[in-house]
Amino acid sequence: MSNAGHIDSYYAATAGAAPQRPPLGADIEADVCIVGAGFSGLSAALHLAGAGRRVVMLEGERVGWGASGRNGGQIVNGLNASLDTVERRYGQGTAQFVGALLQEGAAIIRGFVAEHAIDCDLKPMNVYAAFNAGQMRALEAKQTSWRRHGMDDHEMLDRAALGAHVGSDVYCGGMLDRSGGHLHPLNLALGEAAAFEALGGTIHESSRVTRIENIEARPVVHTAHGRVRAGTLVLCGNAYLGGAVPELAPRVMPVSTQMIATAPLSESRAAGLLPSDACVEDVRYILDYYRLSADRRLLFGGGSVYGGADPANVEAKLRPHMEKVFPSLRGTPIDYAWSGNFALSFSRVPQLGSLGPNCFHAMGYSGHGVTGSHLFGRLLAEAIGGERERFERFASLPWVRFPGGQRFRAPYSTVGSWWYGLRDATGL
Repeated sequence: MSNAGHIDSYYAATAGAAPQRPPLGADIEADVCIVGAGFSGLSAALHLAGAGRRVVMLEGERVGWGASGRNGGQIVNGLNASLDTVERRYGQGTAQFVGALLQEGAAIIRGFVAEHAIDCDLKPMNVYAAFNAGQMRALEAKQTSWRRHGMDDHEMLDRAALGAHVGSDVYCGGMLDRSGGHLHPLNLALGEAAAFEALGGTIHESSRVTRIENIEARPVVHTAHGRVRAGTLVLCGNAYLGGAVPELAPRVMPVSTQMIATAPLSESRAAGLLPSDACVEDVRYILDYYRLSADRRLLFGGGSVYGGADPANVEAKLRPHMEKVFPSLRGTPIDYAWSGNFALSFSRVPQLGSLGPNCFHAMGYSGHGVTGSHLFGRLLAEAIGGERERFERFASLPWVRFPGGQRFRAPYSTVGSWWYGLRDATGL
């Protein structure tokens, strides 16, 4: 049992033991082949295996190696694009459809954790924190919009009320989502993988896909040392799919985000930072997000690098942000610092679709992947099982290319982020 092969993160250092699954070394057949053992693939795999399908997963590295095992671990409901944005672009009917799904991903996670007894430090509540009156108005509008869609788990917090959750003076208020939460994401992924195998599923690690033939009919998936012939292919590589499927490359852009983990804090010091043990994200365009781990470290994330490059020094980039929010942490040792990529779609709406009658894909969660991936995994499984209505509603939403194409999309997005950063700083 080993977690070697994962990046040097807090999550890898504290993950439960997991077997090293052998690479694919022969030609095999399966009802369904899933590429990518992250949350999308694992959710789809659990739903399919539970329905009696013979499922094989191919993972280029280790289970949870990509964004699913490196993220902030926050159960944040909704898409990156707001319901108001969805309604403005796609109409009221689509907004009502999406609104009915916004909490389903979190429910799937909690269901998996309970059903399969997954130990992943699952805790309740998340807080959205605002720096200015304009951001508070945006949160009030979000609460109103979500209530129209039947969600009433949100409580507006003025500065004093926010103090019961966040021990910082930098915010003017916020909003509490009692249906949100946080967890150890890599342990969730490893627990889901073990549950999938217990249902008869097979996972091959270190089995990067090199090419796919016959993708529009009966797909054959090639790795370095074997092939999978599958009745159905599901592509869930997201930001780490690479060039294996050129048709999907223009749909998303890899964006790196960073995290640090402090040394363990005393019980009183940790309670002073986050008294209710909720996770927190602010509402800026390029945001900070943080929470306490089970062993009372502050896990603090933020920053974005369009195109997916890692910064030279993650700690140097994030420490000033952490110390601005919590000045009492100045000089606190940082034990872990790491980076990882998520897949950004230009519309900020996840991309769900097909490349033929037997090839499906899900990608582009745009920073809201913990819950979105679990929801889309279920929608993929439904479509494969013949229940296509919900899948088709998402698949019908148009995708938009990044301006400038793949060569210039990163600099274009960087310039755009400067504008939104200026709006955040000025309270516009």
